[in-house]
Amino acid sequence: MRTTSFLLDHDVLIDAGTGVMDLTISELKRIDHIFITHSHLDHIASIPFLVDTVGGMRGKPITLHATEETLNILKQHIFNWLIWPDFSLIPTSDKPYMVYAPFSVGETIDLGGRKITSLPANHVVPAVGFQLDNGKHSLVFSGDTTINDALWQVVNGIENLSHLIIETAFSNKELGLAVDAKHLTPCLLVEELKKLKKIDHIYVTHLKPGEIELIMCEIERDAGNFKPRMLQNNQIIEF
Repeated sequence: MRTTSFLLDHDVLIDAGTGVMDLTISELKRIDHIFITHSHLDHIASIPFLVDTVGGMRGKPITLHATEETLNILKQHIFNWLIWPDFSLIPTSDKPYMVYAPFSVGETIDLGGRKITSLPANHVVPAVGFQLDNGKHSLVFSGDTTINDALWQVVNGIENLSHLIIETAFSNKELGLAVDAKHLTPCLLVEELKKLKKIDHIYVTHLKPGEIELIMCEIERDAGNFKPRMLQNNQIIEF
């Protein structure tokens, strides 16, 4: 089972779930930046192994970008010398394998003309989505979220928006659980998409294993006018 991770070009990860395991060591060595939506395991599981594997092979540290709240969770519960070593101090604090780079919601980070902006999310832990802007087109990734008017207020102001990747974690029969866990179901997805201006490409991700077919059937039935498609493992999106 692969969990959330997107590779932007060759050097940037958006989240680092178990999908990172599909990359070779040579590919892992090229990753300079990891942008983290939130601290849940399915979005950060590969970070400790990635840094441990290639940290000593690189000439500079890997930069972890996240909100201060998310970075504090990682420091307290992952890179704490009890669960995993603190690679911000290894091999030395002056030349570590990784560094922390906090950002605020709404902040834009420019990586050689690629602008990555954090967007508001509504989840059970501090969380964000991301806008990836190459100057001509933008892709928005919602991250884990539920009903989120603040997101659409920002997204509808993105003039060059061409792609949306949005979660739908549960089927309609699990609406109560989805509300408690702050995720979307097909019926909630439809209501959220109604808030969105026209967009060319909509992809659905974060579907619960064992319910993928049911969730997609409900989406196709309820949200057909929006033509959302399921995001596939190893799918390449050009924008």
